[in-house]
Amino acid sequence: MSESTGVVRPARKPTALEVRVRSLVRLVGRLPLHVAVVTIALIWITPTVGLFISSLRPRDAVLSSGWWTVLAHPFNFTQYTLENYIVVLTAQGMGRAFLNSLIISIPSTIIPIGIAALAAYAFAWMEFPGRQTLFAIVVGLLVVPLQMTLIPVLRLYNQLGLSGTFLGIWLAHTGYGLPFAVYLLRNFFGALPRELFESAFLDGASWFTAFTRLALPLSVPALASLAIFQFLWVWNDLLVALIYLGGTERVAPLTLRLTSLVNSLGQNWNLLTAAAFVSMALPLVVFFSLQRYFVRGILAGSVKG
Repeated sequence: MSESTGVVRPARKPTALEVRVRSLVRLVGRLPLHVAVVTIALIWITPTVGLFISSLRPRDAVLSSGWWTVLAHPFNFTQYTLENYIVVLTAQGMGRAFLNSLIISIPSTIIPIGIAALAAYAFAWMEFPGRQTLFAIVVGLLVVPLQMTLIPVLRLYNQLGLSGTFLGIWLAHTGYGLPFAVYLLRNFFGALPRELFESAFLDGASWFTAFTRLALPLSVPALASLAIFQFLWVWNDLLVALIYLGGTERVAPLTLRLTSLVNSLGQNWNLLTAAAFVSMALPLVVFFSLQRYFVRGILAGSVKG
């Protein structure tokens, strides 16, 4: 505004050159951050790339040279072979172990999430005696070491005949995953707008209808991130499977089978790399398919509004 006339003058529109200069300055300012992110990503992904390349190389090549020698001629397909995967999935029993891991991981992910969603909804919105005390007890279970429960639960399983069965391992993973699942989902449900539920109740909706029609659809990011955490933990678990399944080949998951291969294959590193990549392939698919929900799910309930 001019001081003499009191007329408001419009702000001067920046020229194209000024816009380009500002964009270049912002890019240069963010360059160190981009370089750091790319460097960390390369360091993080290098072992996975090396494992995958080694799993495609013949035994003599694996024992005589490093995997990075392939990068000199990466498109020379004569230096790759699928024989390692064929041997591992057939003769070494990894195919059955892969199926067992799926049978263990999928129910062990769905069951605790289903129970935790119902419990978290009750803790967040329903009024009943001892609600806060009971929720504090559930959260307190997060600090109880898993190892303290192994012997008592194993004795109970032996008495009930659940040791070495899929049902036993499902129940174990459900119990170990419930405290964190209830804590995460309760925070997310508690951050949902109260007006949504009040409007639903005024329209005659029941608690269960509000749960299925409002709470669950709005909590997809939290449920997806929780599914990632639970699935990866169950899929990569060795201790719980070793204790409750023992050495039963019929129900042994990939982690148990891979451990036995390390002891039996000796110097056959080409087979071990193929077996290891088989065990990590599905978790990678699950993570990348649900990664768009991951950050939103981690932040679930951290900010209310």
